[in-house]
Amino acid sequence: MLFLLIPFALAAVVTLYVVHSSTRHGHLSADHDLSGPQKFHARPVPRIGGVGIFIGLVGMVAVGYLQGDPNARLGALLLLCGLPAFGAGLIEDFTKRVSPAKRLLATAVSAALGVFVLGAAITRTDIPGLDLIVGTSVGAFLATVFTVAGVANSVNIIDGFNGLSSMCVSLMLLTFAYVAYQVGDTGLALWALAGVGAILGFFVWNYPAGMIFLGDGGAYFMGFYLAEMGILLISRHPQVSPLFALMVCIYPVFETLFSIYRRRVLRDVSPGAPDGIHLHSLIYRRLMRWAVGARDARVMTRRNSMTAPYLWTLCISSLAPALLFWNSTPMILACMVLFGVAYVALYWRIVRFRTPKWMVFRGDPRKAPPHRP
Repeated sequence: MLFLLIPFALAAVVTLYVVHSSTRHGHLSADHDLSGPQKFHARPVPRIGGVGIFIGLVGMVAVGYLQGDPNARLGALLLLCGLPAFGAGLIEDFTKRVSPAKRLLATAVSAALGVFVLGAAITRTDIPGLDLIVGTSVGAFLATVFTVAGVANSVNIIDGFNGLSSMCVSLMLLTFAYVAYQVGDTGLALWALAGVGAILGFFVWNYPAGMIFLGDGGAYFMGFYLAEMGILLISRHPQVSPLFALMVCIYPVFETLFSIYRRRVLRDVSPGAPDGIHLHSLIYRRLMRWAVGARDARVMTRRNSMTAPYLWTLCISSLAPALLFWNSTPMILACMVLFGVAYVALYWRIVRFRTPKWMVFRGDPRKAPPHRP
């Protein structure tokens, strides 16, 4: 329980301090751009929430060493490997001058450190042909670096609404913790729970009021931490399907792949440019009808916070089969295909103004402005 509570308490206190001291550092740390395609806040907000998460985990490592806990070493090595990803993102949060390519490169460095320091490498996939590639040292290294960087980037992509990515990653880490416990890997289960605690310490100040944002430092570090947990689990325990970790992360990963296809193939634009029609953006714009046209801060914040639960449900829809079939590659593969089909069908229904009625939240009709087509 300490692995959950200590990171939570430390992250919550540090994050609260960042919020209350924002008048002193807000000119550097706050998000002042209110007009971008994924900007939905009405005032500048600190975007360095990753600081509290990272310090919460550092504090747990310190407590672990003071208590002589043998699991403290794993946590220390995880944080050491994650420093490049966290650092590059945090520098971007303060300076706005670190390009996406450089952030991805820093995350790739973190992934490479994970291979050499932690032994976290993808050496099997249960996919014919691909297993021949990852069966070699070079192939395993390249596949691992690409996967970790991709997962980190996908977490950053879904980081657009209060509580969205932080809750999704918390649920994913809980799934890893459960399966790690099932296979007897106590250390991995405890550090997955520590990650949940640290993220929830940030979450209480981010959702629903949006007093602080994750920022790139928090998003890239969370993505790295999540990917490392999954890779360590499947590399340590052959009874766990090598596709289990991908199934757990399928929502942000599929969102990223679908966005790349949609932008590069269908629209012929750069996949790296800001995108205002991700699934979460569409849900925000087309399902929260009770706030159409409203621009005051209170209503915008409420509308923002009502978006995330839709995506939490989508995330849970992938975690449930992952928990049920964590040791069966054929079943997980079938569930991944089903998720992809359902995601694309849902996306195109919403984008074509055919949103399923069960998804539409209309709020109080007496307070809603008239709908504008």
